[in-house]
Amino acid sequence: MSDRDLYLVALRPEIPNARVSDDMSADEQFQNRTLRPIAKLQHDLLIAVFRNYIAKHKNVFYGLTAAKRLDYIENAVNRDQKFRNSLKGILIGQFTLLEYEQYISNSSALNKRMMNLVRERLINSMQLFETPKVKL
Repeated sequence: MSDRDLYLVALRPEIPNARVSDDMSADEQFQNRTLRPIAKLQHDLLIAVFRNYIAKHKNVFYGLTAAKRLDYIENAVNRDQKFRNSLKGILIGQFTLLEYEQYISNSSALNKRMMNLVRERLINSMQLFETPKVKL
């Protein structure tokens, strides 16, 4: 394992309830071993990126009801290809070389898992998006 790989893995937070067992699929193991810790590590960046996305789209998000905000997040993560690719890059950039090799062997299914994790993080952090962040 290269120094880069060791540093990347050392940075990741532990998630006690993200267990890995032999009876799980390879994708589920990858999700719990790699994707969940990376998503948690990158949480603040994901929040900042979504805030920027809201601002670039004229702050429409802030005028929406709670239910419409959920739809907005869903659409941003699942249907806006440029935004989706940016989110994938934020997570993939934290992979070790071995993890990247595992990822490319089943990228389609793992992309779905990544986007589900990001979407859930954004939804669970929706209170952070109550009002526009004031620039100092």
